[in-house]
Amino acid sequence: MTCLLRWTAFLWTLNSIPCTFGMAVGEQTDGSCPLLNVEEHRFSDILDRPLEITGFDLTEKFLLRKGTITEDLPSFRLGSSPLIKPTKLIFPNGISSEYSLVTIFRVRRTTKKDRWYLWQIFDQSGGSQVSVVVDGGKRVVEFSSQGLLKNTLRYTFKSRDLHALFDRQWHKLSISVQSNIVSIYMDCKLIERRLTDEKDSFDPSGRTLITTRVEDGRPVDIELRQILIYCDPYMAEMENCCELLEPKCEAKKTFNGTSPPLVTEQLPQMLSQPVSQSTDRCHCPAEKGDAGLPGVVGLPGQKGDKGDKGDRGEAGPSGNPGHKGELGSEGQKGIDGEKGDVGKPGAPGLPVSSHYFICISLCCLYM
Repeated sequence: MTCLLRWTAFLWTLNSIPCTFGMAVGEQTDGSCPLLNVEEHRFSDILDRPLEITGFDLTEKFLLRKGTITEDLPSFRLGSSPLIKPTKLIFPNGISSEYSLVTIFRVRRTTKKDRWYLWQIFDQSGGSQVSVVVDGGKRVVEFSSQGLLKNTLRYTFKSRDLHALFDRQWHKLSISVQSNIVSIYMDCKLIERRLTDEKDSFDPSGRTLITTRVEDGRPVDIELRQILIYCDPYMAEMENCCELLEPKCEAKKTFNGTSPPLVTEQLPQMLSQPVSQSTDRCHCPAEKGDAGLPGVVGLPGQKGDKGDKGDRGEAGPSGNPGHKGELGSEGQKGIDGEKGDVGKPGAPGLPVSSHYFICISLCCLYM
């Protein structure tokens, strides 16, 4: 009897292990999210074996075509047509209320100050249900969602660490959305985490768009590598940045939704340890070869693009009064003035006495 009880307890433990592990790794989906094929090298050490991963590849859903393929990170062409589709075509069975959005892109010189939607879902009447806005002018990222009271919940991430997102280099931007928390990651580093009010569910009868300018609804001129939405809010933290650091070391093995048997001896240790925070999670080959010969001096680089005009500086302080100048030389004689107007008639003269006339007459005789 004792032996039977031991076997019963052992079998119950084995049956309960996969369920516990699934709850620790991610949210159990309700069938609304399809299986997603992603490369194994994208994830940190805790996911060193295939697991069931669900989500949506928006670059595939919007039928984007590969553009530049000469670089280590091939990008997609966004074209000039509006990147907007019915939500039911993108998310046929809806989307999980908790999820991760992961994208890799770099801005161009002409658009690094643009304000554009990375992703937006709006309802049938045109009201925004959820959106992620990249604002190059303010160098911030905005997340907004519809609350339970149909009010707009808007959160702006203003960390200075986000300024590098607009330096025209490749960057990975990830957003983890939980019921009451929104976290933003850049290049696999947690930038900021905000508490939020509870968010409303999505209405699938509207439309969904990606990489669209707020100003005129046209595709923004950026280079895009991918936009993924995982049906698990923890995938944003689990991803690494090997494709940004050493693209040539990438593995080609993919997660295809199949889960091999778990090793029961290692599982309790995996669950008890925190997620690895090591920056070296890519496991590129470490074999060091012999030192090569010195290379020849390279050619001068091309002239860089002209920089943007700087902002106008602040007004400077008032200067001190100047010294008193020396006395100037005598000026030239001025020209004659114009003839004056006729004067007014004079006042009547005083009466002259008789003695005055006698004196005048005598003077005239002697002259």
